[in-house]
Amino acid sequence: AAPASQGELIFLADSFTTFTEPSPGRAAIELLELAGWQVRLEDAACCGRASLSKGLVDQAGRMAAGMVQRLAGEALRGVPIVGVEPSCLLTLRDEYLALLPGDQAAQAVAAATRMPEELLLAAIADGRLVLPTRNPVSGKRIVFHGHCHQKALVGTAATTALLRSIPGAEVTELDAGCCGMAGSFGFEAEHYELSMSIGELRLFPAVRAEAHNTIIAATGVSCRQQIAHGTGRAAQHPLEIVLQALAAPG
Repeated sequence: AAPASQGELIFLADSFTTFTEPSPGRAAIELLELAGWQVRLEDAACCGRASLSKGLVDQAGRMAAGMVQRLAGEALRGVPIVGVEPSCLLTLRDEYLALLPGDQAAQAVAAATRMPEELLLAAIADGRLVLPTRNPVSGKRIVFHGHCHQKALVGTAATTALLRSIPGAEVTELDAGCCGMAGSFGFEAEHYELSMSIGELRLFPAVRAEAHNTIIAATGVSCRQQIAHGTGRAAQHPLEIVLQALAAPG
């Protein structure tokens, strides 16, 4: 039976999800729809995160104002706003309040912003989303690396709890600090060696120490790219792994 409708939800299709890694976004939307949400895609423009990271504050402010204008009406009605890239999603929750000080619409958007893991945990608790006891992830070990932006602003508890809700999965959160990529920092030639050195401090050795069948999870697109480049291992967004757990066991 279909779960009770939870109403509308806005999914922020950030630039990375739209242009480089669509799979986590697809997994999120599929899971949220299974949990009873009516998902609307917001993919009209950039949130301003990239501009802000380069010090282009005026440009980021214009982008923030445009995004707030598109989202405020629904946010004021209590419609949640979610996304899979923490650095983009949490820009709405944190930096928008500084870029648009005293703006009530920006405050409404910030208040409506949620990590999708929070909504999916509630759906599992309510029985709207049921992960089968026998599933393709059962018996597997998952190691999870949290995004720095996420750690700083909301923490990783909801993501870790969601992974641990997969029956039979063994979940460990890595205490590995920053992956070293830090947005575009690690892509820049002058920072490459430092970026790799940061990854080598703890993250890369921890990933290399895992068995070949361990599942590597990371919420940040930059973290997943850095893990692939530094260790040759493919990391997945946690929501991709949860979606796999809904499939019939092979």
